Amino acid sequence: MVVMIVFSVSPFGYGKAQNAMNYSVHANIIYHFTKYVDWPEKSKTDDFIIGVIGETMLFDELKRITGNKKAWNQRIVVRRFSPSQTTYDCHILFVSEEESSSLKKITARTEKDPVLLVCEEKGGASKGACISFNVVSDRLKLEINKKNIDQRGLSIANELLRLGTLVK
Repeated sequence: MVVMIVFSVSPFGYGKAQNAMNYSVHANIIYHFTKYVDWPEKSKTDDFIIGVIGETMLFDELKRITGNKKAWNQRIVVRRFSPSQTTYDCHILFVSEEESSSLKKITARTEKDPVLLVCEEKGGASKGACISFNVVSDRLKLEINKKNIDQRGLSIANELLRLGTLVK
């Protein structure tokens, strides 16, 4: 199942030249996933890692927004990852639009790990991601694939499921 969440955003800057204001919205949403998704107990030690794949302004926005915040009593750390890595030691992994061609490979490498895979490829939640950001009629919508989330040993709050569109 996939859930769609709708947020009003500016139509300017989407695509490869997305502006900082829109990335601020994305970063805020990703940070709030830490409140609505639960990871296995073994993942609740050390730092809470949010990974970013691709050269995107979202990396800096995530660092700014998560600054001194915590998730599950863990300090939040934002790190860059390469799409060619064989493993991703993180809790949330964001795949930027320009790296969407690597989504299938990244999905295969993370499918058995408790990693919330988030992307901004239209239909990405149907292609292996847990959550996909999509802009439709100048609104940010979330597609959520509950099956992919469950397979990774994660649980998602019903409040978040109700905000998005469920996909298979």
